[in-house]
Amino acid sequence: MFGDGFKELQIKTSGADIYLIHGGVGRPLLLLHGYPQTHHMWHRVAPQLAQYFQVICPDLRGYGDSSKPPSTPDHYPYSKRAMAQDMAEVMTTLGHNEFFVAGHDRGARVTHRLALDYPDRVKKACVMDIAPTHLMFKTTDQNFASAYYHWFFLIQRDGLPEHMIGADPDYYLDEKLKRWSAPGAVFSDMAVAEYKRCFAKPETIHATCEDYRAAASIDLQHDEEDMNVKVRCPLLVLCGAKGFVQRTYDIPAVWRERATQVETKALECGHFLPEEAPDAVCEELLRFFNK
Repeated sequence: MFGDGFKELQIKTSGADIYLIHGGVGRPLLLLHGYPQTHHMWHRVAPQLAQYFQVICPDLRGYGDSSKPPSTPDHYPYSKRAMAQDMAEVMTTLGHNEFFVAGHDRGARVTHRLALDYPDRVKKACVMDIAPTHLMFKTTDQNFASAYYHWFFLIQRDGLPEHMIGADPDYYLDEKLKRWSAPGAVFSDMAVAEYKRCFAKPETIHATCEDYRAAASIDLQHDEEDMNVKVRCPLLVLCGAKGFVQRTYDIPAVWRERATQVETKALECGHFLPEEAPDAVCEELLRFFNK
C-alpha cells in the first residue's frame, strides 16, 4: 500500500513493542495515527512526503500490530505520556535525536504531549483536528457529548464497552468512519480491511478503551500540571472545515494559549484529513516543515 520504498520494523521500547514502517530520505518526520485506525491511515500521504523526508509511521501502543501492554488502575500505560515516551525511544533507536512530528486525532494528542515532554527534540509539530483534551472535557456540553459520545462510552468500567464493541467490531468501526467523515468521503478498501483486521482483536478493543480511560483521568492530571507550559516549537494546527472541532472551537485562540508559535488552517473535509484530503495535507506539511 505504501510502495516498495517502505520497510517494516519492530522496535522494543521500555514499555511496548512498536511496529512501524519507514521510508524516504531527508530529515525525519514521525506520523502518528488516530482512533480507530493504524499507520495505514497515512497511505495517501506518506509516499508523497517520503520524496522529501525520512517518514516513520508507527502503530501506537495498543493499536494495530504494536503490543498491548497490561494496564493499571490509574491507566498510566495508556497515558499520552507513556505513548509519547514510546515514540521518543523509537526515534532514538532509529538514530534521530531531533525530528518533526505530525499526528491526527489520538496521534495528535500524543504529538501535543511529545512537544511538551521533549521540547529539545521536537523541532516542529502538526496536530490535526483536535482541541486540547483538557479544554474539551472542561467545556463539555450537550452538543459535545452528542457528537463525541464515544469519549464517555469508552471510559465505562467493568468491560462494558469492550463487550458491546466486541459483539460486532466491524459495524462499530464502519460507523465511526461514516459518522466522523464528510458526506461522500471515500476510504480505501485495503486500509479499512487493515483497520478491521487489527481492531477486531479483543486485546485491541480493550487497549483502545484504556487509551480513552487514560484521557479522562491521568492525562487530565498531567495536563493540569503543565497548564502553564506552552509548546515551544512551531505548531501547525489543521482541522476539517466540515468537522465538529472546527465548527465548535475558536481554533486559533485555543492553540495560542497552548503554544508560542501557531499557524492554523481548515481544509475542505471532515475529521479524517489524511484520507479525505491527502493532497491538501501534503501541501500544508511540505510548506510548514520545509520553511
